[in-house]
Amino acid sequence: MEHLSPQDIEQRYQFACEVAMAAADCAFGFYQQRNQLEVEHKGQDLQDVVSIADRTVEALARSMITGRFPDDDFLGEETGGGDENARCTWVVDPIDGTSCFLNGLHNWCVSIGILVAGEPTIGVVYDPNHRELFRACKGKGAWVNDAPMRVHSGTTVADGVMGVGTSHRVTPEIFVPFISALLHEGGMFIRSGSGALMTAWVAAGRLIGYYEPHMNAWDSLPGLVLVREAGGISNDFLANHGLLRGNPLLLANETLYRQLSGMIAHPLA
Repeated sequence: MEHLSPQDIEQRYQFACEVAMAAADCAFGFYQQRNQLEVEHKGQDLQDVVSIADRTVEALARSMITGRFPDDDFLGEETGGGDENARCTWVVDPIDGTSCFLNGLHNWCVSIGILVAGEPTIGVVYDPNHRELFRACKGKGAWVNDAPMRVHSGTTVADGVMGVGTSHRVTPEIFVPFISALLHEGGMFIRSGSGALMTAWVAAGRLIGYYEPHMNAWDSLPGLVLVREAGGISNDFLANHGLLRGNPLLLANETLYRQLSGMIAHPLA
């Protein structure tokens, strides 16, 4: 397999930012007319929704990416795909936080992660409501617009607010004990409705960490790069075919990671 050069990676990094912003512009047009959108449910989960906005935005992102890098692999939330052995894989969530999007809540974003030879290398999250571009490339630091980011410096969960997420893919018995342990240790939490955006807030030091007992790759991969480049750590999300199956996700600085991981009853990958 031919390896990507640093220049190849830089080109994809810059283009990922362009794609995220173009996709967000498209999504924002739908957002301003959201009451006219027809909403569908995925499977039996009434909380897992999709609209023509998600599909149109993903089609735009896919078209831009395959037009510029036709040999790269593509994995999208709405259209699937994904090859664990690909040289370079773009992983895209066109609208992370669709329920927020459809209900007029500003907690949604465009999420793009890029794997190079199976390694999370580029992460981009764009929040069009606040015009914030969270971006990182392995070895080049993490940035929000033009400002560098660092994870929270807290040493206990009482030092800040924890981000959490969950879904009906897991039972309450897996998630609730973590919340109970966090509260007993003096911590507090928020759930915004967009996991990708909350992982970006961890990289920016706004949240002390993020935990979700099962997360899909298109929501988690950007945060892996953002948080690592901002000085934090994570579990091995890609273990056991995490790219295609998803996994638990825990992100924090090294000290808080040890405390938080001890509160999780369900094994991390």
